[in-house]
Amino acid sequence: MSRRPFLLLTSRVDDALAEQEREAFLRLTGLGDDDVVHLRIEQGAFLPLDVTAYAGVVLGGSPFTVSEPRDSKSPTERRVEEELTVLIGELVEREVPYLGLCYGIGATSLALGGVVDRTYGEPVGSTTVCLTAAAADDPIFRALPDTFTAFVGHKEAATEPPPGAVVVATSDPCPVQAYRVGPCAWVTQFHPELELETFVERIRAYAHLGYFRPDEQDAIIESVRAADVSPAHDVLRRFVAEFA
Repeated sequence: MSRRPFLLLTSRVDDALAEQEREAFLRLTGLGDDDVVHLRIEQGAFLPLDVTAYAGVVLGGSPFTVSEPRDSKSPTERRVEEELTVLIGELVEREVPYLGLCYGIGATSLALGGVVDRTYGEPVGSTTVCLTAAAADDPIFRALPDTFTAFVGHKEAATEPPPGAVVVATSDPCPVQAYRVGPCAWVTQFHPELELETFVERIRAYAHLGYFRPDEQDAIIESVRAADVSPAHDVLRRFVAEFA
């Protein structure tokens, strides 16, 4: 394992969800506590940051959405978004390995000149992800199945990826499910970091945040229990294996 740790950035306002996210990341990647620095970016300013101190940077999902009007965002959400815009630009420019998940695709598209809006939002549940022809040459996605199931749930999506981005995964409801920018920066709209029970807890926590009607919760949980999303986890595993 690399002497440099990986940096996990999360913005969960709930302590239990934040810890659950960290534990799932360790479990799915095989990394140990000493291999990961966990930084909760909702808790305060996180820049400046020495990005070269890390083997790679992973940005997790979030209740934040970049496509909301600025006046509708809390001061914390605006600060996080502004700092991420700076950080992501630096990661891509300096070619520091980077993986952004769900909120990460919105924040990255915003930072690098893409378009994020509500055109291709997906309901909470599972979706079928399909690799594009460009995935055949991609260091992370080339080993994944041509189609696989993944967990999703997002109000916004990248309608247009940033200039120069290579779309490596798509789906019928959401054309941009994953893309690469430069040699070592990837983002996914789907959730490779979510295991079943983690997702179920997330569904319960988000019941009143507008992703679905509260009376739909039990039916959604029942439907996701039937999904096999293990191939989606390989995105995390391959990212860590590539740069550890």
